[in-house]
Amino acid sequence: MATSIAIAEKDRETIARQLSKLLADTYSLYLKTHSFHWNVTGPHFNSLHTMFQTQYNELWLAADEIAERIRVLDVFAPGSYSQFGKLTTIKEESGVPDWKEMVEQLVTGHEIAAATARAAIKVADEAGDEGTADMVTGRLKEHEKTAWMLRSLLK
Repeated sequence: MATSIAIAEKDRETIARQLSKLLADTYSLYLKTHSFHWNVTGPHFNSLHTMFQTQYNELWLAADEIAERIRVLDVFAPGSYSQFGKLTTIKEESGVPDWKEMVEQLVTGHEIAAATARAAIKVADEAGDEGTADMVTGRLKEHEKTAWMLRSLLK
């Protein structure tokens, strides 16, 4: 049965491509945050361990929401490390940096995801896709807030 949600197929595909980038950023940030949760050390261990857990749980739920929105648009969502690696601009961390570098990397990651979200909102708005624009606006606000909270730790 054809998808008929008043958004042209070409526009749905364009929106889904941008959402796939946001999904890749979200999943990459989830993975990095979870790794930092496991491996953080230092004088701020307890607060960062707890904060990172809250953040990776939120990112996990967000990834599901974004992937499901891609499916609503009748496009298959990417779901492999290789696909995410091609779509994200968040740099992978293969080592274990100190707590301060962890926080700095997460700030950068959330700022990248916020920029990706802004681009997705623009594409969705141009296509008249209020559902995607609304969902991604929430993601944008979450990434901006998380970046601010993490950045505040560095002052």
